[in-house]
Amino acid sequence: MATNENLPPNVIKQLARELKNLDETPPEGIKVGVNDDDFSTIYADIEGPAGTPYENGVFRMKLILSRDFPHSPPKGYFLTKIFHPNIASNGEICVNTLKRDWNPSLGLRHVLIVVRCLLIEPFPESALNEQAGKLLLENYEEYARHARLYTGIHALKPKPKFKSAARSETTAAVNADQTNTSVCIVDTKTAVSGAVVQQPTPLAPSLNTMKGASGQEPPTTALNSVVEIGVCSGSAAAPPVAATHKKEGGVVKAQDKKKIDARKKSLKRL
Repeated sequence: MATNENLPPNVIKQLARELKNLDETPPEGIKVGVNDDDFSTIYADIEGPAGTPYENGVFRMKLILSRDFPHSPPKGYFLTKIFHPNIASNGEICVNTLKRDWNPSLGLRHVLIVVRCLLIEPFPESALNEQAGKLLLENYEEYARHARLYTGIHALKPKPKFKSAARSETTAAVNADQTNTSVCIVDTKTAVSGAVVQQPTPLAPSLNTMKGASGQEPPTTALNSVVEIGVCSGSAAAPPVAATHKKEGGVVKAQDKKKIDARKKSLKRL
């Protein structure tokens, strides 16, 4: 446990619990850092809220805790130069929560959220930066231009955020695509001679698995269906090789029979 001469032990224990909670569940747009050897100074990086002149900038600030904290409020300072009505040129923050509205029951989380809300809704009536307060009341566009200029020059750049869930879903979809893709290869030279060579795939069983319990080859219809699987989708289906061979054999036999019949007729005439 860290110790500090400026803070009582019970306050250090309370701060340790609160800082752990802030680290595990940080407020939106706020990241807290602390020196383990000195709990009297709390650092935080605050992201400029969207839709404000401070958008796309990160502003570093610190809270200084006195020895009688939490009975007296911490003092807040911006370490990053910023153009804002309620933040002085030396970085001092003017907000009621850190002054007359302070309550010992308020924790660091509440203070940090109030400071970030100050970037969304400034209070020009209690301005520490008179130029910024006057511009905000009289010419908002000019005030916003100055604030954006300061943000672009002095503010830190936010780290890019990645959507891990979306990336995981995309990876899963790609893997599913690869898993569902099958390749069926037919050797055309072998197919002409009546034999079919096919790589076993989930969509097309091998010839060995198509044999019956007796070990006999599958019927011709089954062989024809295997050959047809090898045809690419979108192209015309090629006729089954075995069926074509049968048709050609039948034509040859019919021609021979006609020749024999013709010879028999000529012999009868003689």
